[in-house]
Amino acid sequence: MSLHGPQDGPLATTPRSARPRPRPRALRRASLMLAASTAVLVLVTACTGGPAEPPTSGSPSGTAPGTTTPSPTGSGAETVTVEHAQGTTEVPADPGKVFVFDLGVLDSLNALGIQPDGVPDAPYPEELQSVADGAEVRVGSLTEPDLDVIAEEEPDLIIISAATADAYPELSGIAPTIDLSVDPAEPMESFTQNATALGEVFGREMQVQAALREIETKIEDARVTLKDAGNTNGLVVMTGSGEITAFGPESRFGLIHDVLGVPSATPVMGEGPDGAPASPEFIADADPDNLFVIDEDAALGRQGATAEDVLDDDLVSGTKAARNGKVIYLDPADWYLVGYGLDNLHRMVNEVVNHVATASPTGLGRDASGT
Repeated sequence: MSLHGPQDGPLATTPRSARPRPRPRALRRASLMLAASTAVLVLVTACTGGPAEPPTSGSPSGTAPGTTTPSPTGSGAETVTVEHAQGTTEVPADPGKVFVFDLGVLDSLNALGIQPDGVPDAPYPEELQSVADGAEVRVGSLTEPDLDVIAEEEPDLIIISAATADAYPELSGIAPTIDLSVDPAEPMESFTQNATALGEVFGREMQVQAALREIETKIEDARVTLKDAGNTNGLVVMTGSGEITAFGPESRFGLIHDVLGVPSATPVMGEGPDGAPASPEFIADADPDNLFVIDEDAALGRQGATAEDVLDDDLVSGTKAARNGKVIYLDPADWYLVGYGLDNLHRMVNEVVNHVATASPTGLGRDASGT
């Protein structure tokens, strides 16, 4: 099983320069969206007589004007209008039974203290295993929903992403369905939109805005640290079934280049977000300062040659990255399975910074702690 489309793991920092540094385009746009969302919350709070305590049971604490409308049943229930990757959908506010197919969304819901009712069969990372164990229903796989089970269970809301996007017509015919795929061309902008939508649907707006501000600060600090580290470029590759795929900016792993500001060591001429076929010769020609490696087989629990085995080649060993101990094996579950989530983004940024900004005496691309 190969999951296509965007998935869509202590941070050592240095003091910020006193001189303002320009932000990347995606981060600037995400910041503007975050500021606008915060302004709306301030307005709603002023109109309702003061801030409410964060909800503990998922009940709404307030929503932006124009996104929440009374239910036509007149029962007092509300709906939230969610704009997503496949259109606009009216979903119940604080839905009772929620099925989630995207592990990044699961990560965000876990950060918000929300337990979904249905999840797919998947090789869950340790951080999400308790969430999977707490779900009452298995709703298929990450790429193939079990439509019969889902229809029988009658969920109030289904959340999907790119890996399940093709099933949107069938799923939306069963229950309100939203596609919270992360756009690799504008990753932080779309992730911010998705997280904000989750906050509105589950009544966690203020909690989401606080989490997004923490992520924005972490990314700003990480960019400074990576620039000051002096390692000027990087190449991202994934191994799977004995093959090598390279990824550049605006790909499913573009966080390294587009968000954290590590320049790509070479152009990667892939179509869309899914990368381009590569080889030891390609890696040698790129000669990156940092070689970031994701093992697809390890992420999926699949038997086969490890990433270390696939890259055990004299051409790879001759690169600057290999000679300087900067072949960096990223956590496969965090990067391949989970991706953009309110908690997981911290882990991903930490991993890049800790490896790039830490000298490795081993020659294996891992820092002295082995983390």
